Amino acid sequence: MANIEYKRRSCRSVTVGSVRIGEESPISVQTMTNTDTRDTDATINQIKSLYSAGADIIRLAVPDAEAADAFGRIKKELPDVPLVADIHFDYRLALACAERGADKIRINPGNIGGEENVRKVADACRRRGIPIRIGVNGGSAEKSIVEKHGGVCAEALAESALYHARLLENCDFEDIIIAVKASDVPTTIKANRILVEACPYPLHIGVTEAGGEYSGIIKSAAGIGTLLSEGIGDTIRISLTAAPEKEVKAGIELLRALSLRSGPDIIACPTCGRTKIDLIGIYDEFCRRATPEIPGFSSLDITVAIMGCIVNGPGEASRADIGLAGGSGRTAIFSQGKTLMTVPQEKAVDALIDEIKRRYPAK
Repeated sequence: MANIEYKRRSCRSVTVGSVRIGEESPISVQTMTNTDTRDTDATINQIKSLYSAGADIIRLAVPDAEAADAFGRIKKELPDVPLVADIHFDYRLALACAERGADKIRINPGNIGGEENVRKVADACRRRGIPIRIGVNGGSAEKSIVEKHGGVCAEALAESALYHARLLENCDFEDIIIAVKASDVPTTIKANRILVEACPYPLHIGVTEAGGEYSGIIKSAAGIGTLLSEGIGDTIRISLTAAPEKEVKAGIELLRALSLRSGPDIIACPTCGRTKIDLIGIYDEFCRRATPEIPGFSSLDITVAIMGCIVNGPGEASRADIGLAGGSGRTAIFSQGKTLMTVPQEKAVDALIDEIKRRYPAK
């Protein structure tokens, strides 16, 4: 897969468990559990599902001391999964999670009770090598800064994030990640462009409150994709009002679309009046079966084509390593524009999967 032609922004780097963020490190995909952290069994099961789906870093809400205790039990059960403690207002929860093995702490230094408390958290994280993520959105920006700018805007969000960063810098702490998110795409883009010019820290990017699966993915692709194409962003989350596994899948697919992560590229034509097969059904079936039935499919750096017209399909998808194209009664299996075989339509997905397994055996 060709690398996207853009210059990655140079910045500092931090380590979150086994994942490095910043510099030339691969862009990581994050998500957040939606279970009650205090329900350790449910949370552990969801984390396992998210990690298996490809999440690099997983964040947990820690609203009280009971949740902090549960965070510790969860981390002991899943020591290899990078886990982030998401904390608001109570600095003691940050200290508790730092002691219990958090790989990153997410706070806003300005709302945890003054410089003394900020220093306590910074000192605890420094001793353990734990980075701190500053998260700012329209609801958490400093009121005085918002008033100064006449409302929530890109300039206010960026200035608020930099203010929080200075609070940590005053405590001699610089293992910082900054996240500035808005619910609209233009503000998100502009705020992060401002930060790029104003600070050396790695950036976590995303569009917050983006909406349900459909609209949320579109907004996120527009916002995150624009920034990544400019070399901005070191770790991402696609925020959806949907199962967090869908956030992970969407994040991975976005990185693949920008050639920022390897893996199979499944292309398909949009169908037209020439289509003689149930192309949508075939595409859905292949996507559903490929990962569980083809060993190592998610790491194969190949292009798979699902085409509806046996005449134009192989030609239009001539760059595909393997694919199928439908016709009247028969379906062609082809590679780089050359037909390998034809099979009955009802056997099309079976034949395609078998050919991929034959050509790309598991190592």
